[in-house]
Amino acid sequence: MLKNREELQQMHGIYGDAIKAEKGRILVCAGTGCMSGGSLQVFERFKELLEERGVPCSVKLEKEPHEASIGLKKSGCHGFCEMGPLVRIEPQGWLYIKVHPEDCEEIIDKTIIRGEHIARLAYSTDGDIAKRQEDINFYKKQTRVVLEHCGHIDATSIEEYFGIGGYSAFEKALFDMTGDEIINEIYDSNLRGRGGGGFHAGKKWRQVASQKEKTRYIVCNGDEGDPGAFMDRSIMEGDPHRMLEGMMIAGIACGAQNGYIYVRAEYPTAVERLRIAIAQAEEYGLLGDNILGTDFSFHMHINRGAGAFVCGEGSALTASIEGKRGMPRVKPPRTVEQGLFAKPTVLNNVETFANVPKIILNGADWFRSIGPENSPGTKAFALTGNIVNTGLIEVPMGTTLREVIFDIGGGMRGGRDFKAVQIGGPSGGCLTTADLDMPLDFDSLKKAGAMIGSGGLVVMNDKTCMVEVARFFMNFTQNESCGKCVPCREGTKRMLEILERIVAGKGRDGDIELLLELADTISATALCGLGKTAPSPVVSTIKNFRSEYEAHIYEKRCPAGNCRKLKRISIDPALCKGCSKCSRGCPVGAISGTLKQPFVIDQEKCIKCEACVGTCPFHAIKED
Repeated sequence: MLKNREELQQMHGIYGDAIKAEKGRILVCAGTGCMSGGSLQVFERFKELLEERGVPCSVKLEKEPHEASIGLKKSGCHGFCEMGPLVRIEPQGWLYIKVHPEDCEEIIDKTIIRGEHIARLAYSTDGDIAKRQEDINFYKKQTRVVLEHCGHIDATSIEEYFGIGGYSAFEKALFDMTGDEIINEIYDSNLRGRGGGGFHAGKKWRQVASQKEKTRYIVCNGDEGDPGAFMDRSIMEGDPHRMLEGMMIAGIACGAQNGYIYVRAEYPTAVERLRIAIAQAEEYGLLGDNILGTDFSFHMHINRGAGAFVCGEGSALTASIEGKRGMPRVKPPRTVEQGLFAKPTVLNNVETFANVPKIILNGADWFRSIGPENSPGTKAFALTGNIVNTGLIEVPMGTTLREVIFDIGGGMRGGRDFKAVQIGGPSGGCLTTADLDMPLDFDSLKKAGAMIGSGGLVVMNDKTCMVEVARFFMNFTQNESCGKCVPCREGTKRMLEILERIVAGKGRDGDIELLLELADTISATALCGLGKTAPSPVVSTIKNFRSEYEAHIYEKRCPAGNCRKLKRISIDPALCKGCSKCSRGCPVGAISGTLKQPFVIDQEKCIKCEACVGTCPFHAIKED
């Protein structure tokens, strides 16, 4: 139990020295992606081999480690998920990719004992081997602020967090700053909420602090529901104390004594590590009553959500914490006035809170020096789709889409052409080749009819059907609609029906105009922000790829060749020998003819299964 400021400072020194005293470190990625690839088995194999060879190994950071010990740690997500399981070797900074348990013996014998690099486990491009993590193109153009510790420390150790200066910002805020000074620093930094809307965080904190009601709450939105998004999950898994520290600073600033973390139950690793982090902070006296001998008290709680997308909306989230059905309510009053338990509430997402400690330590001017004036700082993105390098990245606001996709992402997989990127998930929009040089910031994207959202980037190549993309996101939104308001409940249902009809080859004249009319109505009249933005993927794909919609409707053709019901399988009479093999193999009897004469396909019966294409020995059957 830390009783005062001086004892906390001692922890920084003790554990900082302990990290430096370790001869080397093996950091095995224990993020969700790498764990699914077998990284925990890699960790156990390393532990087993180090013990067999008599190499001193410290799994837990000790105050006085043996100077010859090797630190074996489960780290958070390194970000380069495409190449997992990942292992980082320190102090060299070497990164080994796609490591399996059978590789561990070679790593111990060559790298740990003899200090040799293993080229076959390193990332290479066209034969050019990148030994150090920082030399890999995927990392070169990143600026890791929020993610700076993910992959570099034991995600389950508060001692390691102490060792890198953890809770120094909280200490400064608690002893050297007033609540108003903290809020002014956040306000002057122009930190905007990273959850999607980009609302000014300092303004929100100031509004809560100014309320007459003295019972206030700090709530962290960890309900990351966008398809393809995993930024918040990785922060909670890889550096949970940093997020807690940001919430605690918000508590000092706004006069709150309780913080609530709302996290998806589908994130069991994040939940576990948050629980560990909270228990550790309580054990050291950084959470609880009269923290570090002051009159400030703060308690942290975890609430697991059931996976409802709508609970990412503020009023639905607070209702869920209260034990009610997660449904939005009419505003005003807003969350800053009547949020959790009808009390003034600061509601920010994980990444927003994770930015706070660094701002308090380095100042608002430092934060504003990164990125554009109106959208300073960095942003974490989940880069997925038809791209060479997928994973978690962090770049300065204002970085162009071209830099993200082609420099960091390595370009399109399989050498195909770039077509579009869906940004912001179901609430976002579609960007095209014409937008490649657009800076990724709140205001630029808004002008283009898109939004950063939580930070999902789904990259698509020239074989992607944009009508099907719109149908996919509308299906997601319709399924996730809470049903409270008619525009969202019924409007998204009608839009989905039209899109399903179009991809089935039954589109009608006027469908595009009807989709746009419904989109306008939903956006103007839906109750919450999620409902208002639900039509965005449809509107943006119509705007940028209207010709694809028209081809589906009027030509009964999918330009990308993806919509199965619009495929046309035909037999070339010049090549067909009339062997009947295709007819005998057709599961619905759609092929008929006379032996030794060209056969034909009944397009009304054909289900586009393509079974006949593979069975024809003369390659006479083709897809048009």
